[in-house]
Amino acid sequence: MKKTLISLVLLFNLIFFPGKVFAVPNSTTPCGVVSTAPAKYDHVIWLVFENKTYNSVIGSASAPYLTSLAAKCGNAKGMVAETHPSLPNYIWMTAGSSKGVTDDGPPSAHKLTGPTIFSIVGDWRSLQESMPSNCYKGNSGQYAVKHNPAAYFTDLTSCATRDVPLTSTPNLSAKFTMIEPNMCNSMHDCSVSTGDAWAAGFIPKLLNSPEYMAGRTAIFVTFDENDGSAGNHIPTIVISPSVRKGVVVTTTFNHCNMQHTTIQLTTIAPYKWAGCPNTVSMRSPFNL
Repeated sequence: MKKTLISLVLLFNLIFFPGKVFAVPNSTTPCGVVSTAPAKYDHVIWLVFENKTYNSVIGSASAPYLTSLAAKCGNAKGMVAETHPSLPNYIWMTAGSSKGVTDDGPPSAHKLTGPTIFSIVGDWRSLQESMPSNCYKGNSGQYAVKHNPAAYFTDLTSCATRDVPLTSTPNLSAKFTMIEPNMCNSMHDCSVSTGDAWAAGFIPKLLNSPEYMAGRTAIFVTFDENDGSAGNHIPTIVISPSVRKGVVVTTTFNHCNMQHTTIQLTTIAPYKWAGCPNTVSMRSPFNL
């Protein structure tokens, strides 16, 4: 099946772009395989880990896979989170502000409304590992609702069908997909090495998917916040076939820049942002 897909992609490129040399991106060569980014992306994926500072992951012996992935693709070395604890950062990245949230309370304590990246993009999906049922608004085992921002927006009626448990084969068909590992695999309750091992088994599923190999998917691997140390410096890896291999960008970015970029990549101008005023796109620095 995979070989058939690759052959079809190559045939398409040969027919519609004669004279050009193409490579199909995959888990071995995910980035730097094309020089020109698509004008519009079919899919953008966020994979969000937890509570680790930049230096504890990128370049760490405990995270060989994520370190190697950053070297193969784009390293947003200047990325910072907005605040502490977890939930306000998730509200920031999806709604463009904390909405006044300063704690990790449940949806019953924070009944939020207003534009979000979910409502703006429209075609979205949230994949939550270990969540017992769709749009679950409590905690259960290794699932923590504070890491599931869609569950907090009472006017997001599509949460009941689009916020779903993560399965062994992730559904990446939506324009925007947000993926959250459980409390252990996200590194929140378990070690960096545990999370890195999970990433090494899971991220190739994204990179070898039909969506990614078609050449019009971008992936952001990021963290919600650091370990509480000064600066809130977090690891973030930017992945797309057009991202230059090994590019390191030291510009200060935050989750609002990631939201801005995602909406820009997946929608048609004029763009609407979920809050996040005066933010710049990450598109040009990473050749997205």
